[in-house]
Order: sequence, then C-alpha cells, then structure tokens
Amino acid sequence: MQDPTDAIPQATRREPWNKGKLIGAKPPLRPKHVWSIRTKLQIAGRARDLAMFNLAIDSKLRGCDVVLPLLNGPSRARSGI
Repeated sequence: MQDPTDAIPQATRREPWNKGKLIGAKPPLRPKHVWSIRTKLQIAGRARDLAMFNLAIDSKLRGCDVVLPLLNGPSRARSGI
C-alpha cells in the first residue's frame, strides 16, 4: 500500500517573471529620445506607426490609451462593432 502523502506531487515554486525588475511609473521620454524614435520610424518607412507615435506624443496620451485603437484598427471602428 502506498503512503497518501507520496501520491500527491509537491507543487514546484516558480520565481516571478518580474522579480528584480523596476515596476511602477517610468520616467517620461526626453525630447532627444522622441526625435530619435521619430527619425527611426521615418527611415524605416513606417508611416502608420509614426502617425500613431506623433498622435500619442502630441496629445500626451498614455500607452494604454494608444494600444486599444491599434488593436481594434480602423476597419473595426468604422463598422460600428
């Protein structure tokens, strides 16, 4: 007969993925960083990303405010869903 405590495997304790990382509010981008990102997007020819980045920076949107329109896309917004 088996011992009932041996029948149940012990759950392994996993380490959190963000252990040791900085959490919370991040410092704002400096103008030098903003222009660097804009230049890289222009060189790469990513017009849509550049437009979204400019919109977010110019209107001082947060990241979570910009992600939702990107996920839904323009076709979903026009269809009334």
